[in-house]
Amino acid sequence: MNTLLHRGQSIFNKYIGFFFLTVFFLWVKTYIIQLTQFDLGIENPLQRFLLFFNPLGSSLLFLGLSFFLKGRKKYIGLIVIEFLMSFLLYANVLFYRFFNDFITLPTLTQTQNFGDVSGSVTSLLRPYDVLFFIDIVILIGLLAFRLVKIEIKDMNRRKVSVLFSLSLAISCANLSLAEVDRPQLLTRGFDRNYIVKYLGMYNYTIYDAVKSTKASAQRVMANSDDMTEVINYTKSNYAEPNPNYFGAGKGMNVIYLHLESMQNFLINYKLNGEEVTPFLNSLVNEKNTLYFDNFYHQTGQGKTSDAEFMLENSLYGLPQGSAFTTKGLNTYQAAPAILGQQGYTSAVFHGNSGSFWNRNEIYKSLGYNKFFDGNYYQLNSEDLAEYGLMDKPFYKQSIPLLETLPEPFYTKFITVSNHYPYPIPAKDATIAPATTGDKSVDQYFQTARYADEALKQFFDYLKQSGLYDRSIIIMYGDHYGISENHNKAMKQIIGKEITPFESSGLQRVPLFIRVPGMEGGVNHEYGGQIDILPTLLHLLGTDTKDYVQFGTDLLSDQHDDLVPFRNGDFVSPTITSVDGKFYDSTTGMKLEQERIEEAKKYQKSVMQKLALSDKVVNGDLLRFYTPENFTPVDRSKYDYKKADSTSTEK
Repeated sequence: MNTLLHRGQSIFNKYIGFFFLTVFFLWVKTYIIQLTQFDLGIENPLQRFLLFFNPLGSSLLFLGLSFFLKGRKKYIGLIVIEFLMSFLLYANVLFYRFFNDFITLPTLTQTQNFGDVSGSVTSLLRPYDVLFFIDIVILIGLLAFRLVKIEIKDMNRRKVSVLFSLSLAISCANLSLAEVDRPQLLTRGFDRNYIVKYLGMYNYTIYDAVKSTKASAQRVMANSDDMTEVINYTKSNYAEPNPNYFGAGKGMNVIYLHLESMQNFLINYKLNGEEVTPFLNSLVNEKNTLYFDNFYHQTGQGKTSDAEFMLENSLYGLPQGSAFTTKGLNTYQAAPAILGQQGYTSAVFHGNSGSFWNRNEIYKSLGYNKFFDGNYYQLNSEDLAEYGLMDKPFYKQSIPLLETLPEPFYTKFITVSNHYPYPIPAKDATIAPATTGDKSVDQYFQTARYADEALKQFFDYLKQSGLYDRSIIIMYGDHYGISENHNKAMKQIIGKEITPFESSGLQRVPLFIRVPGMEGGVNHEYGGQIDILPTLLHLLGTDTKDYVQFGTDLLSDQHDDLVPFRNGDFVSPTITSVDGKFYDSTTGMKLEQERIEEAKKYQKSVMQKLALSDKVVNGDLLRFYTPENFTPVDRSKYDYKKADSTSTEK
């Protein structure tokens, strides 16, 4: 026994032994975290093996960089690299707990958001998180207490080359095995889940950096010829307006009411026999209101900002990061600019920092005349939620600002109370929480009720002021409120297992469109946020055939009811695609073999649409195309800083 211990100690007294111990720690730790902290959908023995195998190559590669340091410095370098990789891993764990997604390079540019979300971070921490760094403590302890000796001698270059060759060979073998289970892994699809599952967190980070750099370079390489394919596509997929609705709201004001984190299952849902959203429920049957019950959010990592981006442009958000933060200086032909050239005054109301999601910059590119951010509101501490002013005081303080606008106006009110992790003061809670044991799920119903009550109060004002009778009012959910990380609790809420198919159905969000004098009712058409702009413009009597828009009018007989998600999945009235598997949209069962070809055609159409939209946004292609009767936006005209007067156009 003593001989074995002596041999073991002598191995670790060599740097190569200490190095491989560190590699072992990082390899095993990464495997355990990928297995337990991320829902990667492991389905077969090969995927289970790859999840175990994939951290090895990258661990050898990155930790091997320490061999380029000399003497004692290589030990310090090794532990620093181990810490940085552990920190990257843990940062993704926290990000995944919040967004059910992985960090991308563009998300790191969203630093203006960090201060605003810091209050939510504590709700993401777990007592066992300290174990994610225990291996580093052990390694430092081995050196600090001299349980291993430091070897000053350096390894020769030939042996280092062999080590790097081994790491690359392992990574290549990993990719080859992954391609067996998922052909064209790196070129097909937008789903980061697949990359992490098959290649591991560290290789995913390299993949993301390459993709992000390539996307950034697209603008430099783009030219006017790139617009030809895009214009041909949007013109061939244009949906003519329905004559029964075209111009139904011509000349009316437009009021968008943002329903933060509101999922459609809340509509008419009762918790312990009590309606959660009684006011929204009442609008389902309101005579001049259309309620769309098969309407989906299509957001990616940009979440709320992606919803706004689609709403204003009918362009998809990006596969990585937020277009609001990374493409704020692009050329757009957005709703505020289109309507501004028809005599509308546009404004956004938001009781939070104007820099959040880079709004104070991209709104200039969209052509917004005014942006009433947190500087225009009394932000008393008792009225603040984690992301800004709570809904009731927000609407109340917005009224005098709204009354400064000449009519017709185009406005958007962005609320924040119903936001993860859904805290609410006891005085504001008018419904008991759910009892799943999952705190954020349980409180979700209380903040949703509060948001519903605030909405009713604002509607009361609109009616009393007369705006109700001369405005189109659109209420839309921006993204899910309860992520897949809470499926266990959601099973108790909806009373059935949250399968991948059920999860896709939970991506429905409310859409209400009220137009005075228009016949309302429940509309079962499948659609998404990409479709709102052409729908609105046709209601206002503006034809969209000359604009580059990837959505189609929800009220048109030619509406495209294939709804792409940002990761390449899709839903339609007949077929649903989730994680590369196809389901019958009516039964929820796996698709029969004879219908797979039809599903693949849908998939191809989805990928084409997303790719073309990304081409427009990454290449800033709209600078090469101006529709007839449209004047490009001049950003220099707009300044949103609060002054003695609220005029924001120079």
